[in-house]
Amino acid sequence: MAEMRASTLFVPEAKKSYERRAMAALYAVGRLLSQPGDPTRALSPVLKVLSSFMDLHGGAVALLVHPDDPLADDAVNPYVIGATTDVDVPFAAGQGAIPPRVAHTVFKTGMALVAGNAAVELGPEAVPPELADCGTVALLAVPIRAHGAAPLVEGVLCAYRVVNDAEPHKLGPDLHLLIMVAASLGQALQFHRLTSRSLAAPAPPPTAAEAADQRAAEDLVREIIGDSPPIRTVLERIRKVAPTRATVLLRGESGTGKELFANAIHHLSPRRHKPFVKVNCAALSETLLESELFGHEKGAFTGALERKKGRFELADGGTLFLDEIGDISPAFQAKLLRALQEREFERVGGGKTIRVDVRLIAATNRDLEEAVAKGQFRADLYFRICVVPIALPPLRERREDIPRLAEVFLQRFNGDNGARLRFGRCALDTLKGCFFPGNVRELENCVQRLAALAPGPVIRAEDIACQQDACLSAQLWRVESPAGQPAALAPSGPGLAEPPPAPAPTAPSPVPRANGRAERDALIEAMERSGWVQAKAARLLNLTPRQIAYALKKHGIDVVRF
Repeated sequence: MAEMRASTLFVPEAKKSYERRAMAALYAVGRLLSQPGDPTRALSPVLKVLSSFMDLHGGAVALLVHPDDPLADDAVNPYVIGATTDVDVPFAAGQGAIPPRVAHTVFKTGMALVAGNAAVELGPEAVPPELADCGTVALLAVPIRAHGAAPLVEGVLCAYRVVNDAEPHKLGPDLHLLIMVAASLGQALQFHRLTSRSLAAPAPPPTAAEAADQRAAEDLVREIIGDSPPIRTVLERIRKVAPTRATVLLRGESGTGKELFANAIHHLSPRRHKPFVKVNCAALSETLLESELFGHEKGAFTGALERKKGRFELADGGTLFLDEIGDISPAFQAKLLRALQEREFERVGGGKTIRVDVRLIAATNRDLEEAVAKGQFRADLYFRICVVPIALPPLRERREDIPRLAEVFLQRFNGDNGARLRFGRCALDTLKGCFFPGNVRELENCVQRLAALAPGPVIRAEDIACQQDACLSAQLWRVESPAGQPAALAPSGPGLAEPPPAPAPTAPSPVPRANGRAERDALIEAMERSGWVQAKAARLLNLTPRQIAYALKKHGIDVVRF
């Protein structure tokens, strides 16, 4: 009891000590009230902080309740004791903790109440039994409001101080401290009340414009044709990740429709009204790619006749889609990493730092993990872009979607050419059994070829190229062996469904010069593997884009446009 009877006279050192303890107490209270969940669960711990840090004992909090509450009394403003230092569950007001006269006075007037000697001013019953033998006991009670200007008092915070000299002005620091704690309590209770109402209330119906936007976004998603389990899984992940700001990495073989899925993510996101900017990283050299992404100032290099905004600037507020991101050079990877990490960059030839708000979607058909292990792709850039990886299934893993896709492509051909072609049942079954290493893109080419050469209005199974031993895919495509080296896809018959076992791996070689036919075949193979992107095919064959263009012209190969 000797410590509880300590004087409240503040000499300079004692005042500094009180202020330090008060700051520590407010910090502890703030941490308790910032925890998620109902703040009433933190009332008892807050009172314990006041007791242990500041020697304010017998603390209690009274809170208004609805008149129908089982613990409510018959008063005009019914309240309960929300918690005390030792009790953390509500109980009826008539059971003590806060003198009823004190609580009603603060609730009614909205003013703080200070009794320098509670036993004398309020009666002996106003002093808690555990403090009855401690000499002079002062009582402090302050109102709890949602905010400082609110007229309604929602609660009362009460505590006791054991003093030797009960002059009221010496209780001023305690009163100020309790007022600050009560303000924090009021804000925490109000915030919890508002969030609880918003979570419980039904969402308002969308406006006509919002409904139209949502329908347009769903129409775009429906353009992704397929109802197989792999496609349903991908669409489910897209719908979950689209509303967020998370970076998405689309992974899949060439021809699986990565750009279509990226477009769907953008239109399902809150950024749908902002630009969707696309860049094919494989089609540009390092210098051109830097200028395309970051822009350049006038005179930055030969031919820079005016300032040009880069794709990052054009996509500000929207989405930037970087296709074939695995093909960018190691030197440029460092520049791209800084732009993605800091969301800022400088134009080529400029010194002004430009900040943008861009959501990134990247795509690649490369094994980035293997590229990182070989030092061909920066690990820090890999972790920056691979936040939400989504693997797009190849067509051979969703064969049940092939008939529907083929029908859509045929209807598209009919609309473009004024035709009325249709598939026979056996034709669709034959297409469903094909391997299609080029995935959806190859299927579309196959359907267009069939429609263009069809002898009649019904496309039959025998009209399909693989039934005539003329399938370009079977002759030109390669499949990956377990060792990761190219191996020939040698079909054993028409309609090959799965590739045969790969022969012993052989090292890739550039375009041969001695045999013109072999040169042409290797060139077509490289163009097919690169999605008919000449710059990428040049890298596969260790040639320059100019050499590739010359070879295509030399052999009379028409570049396929998608």
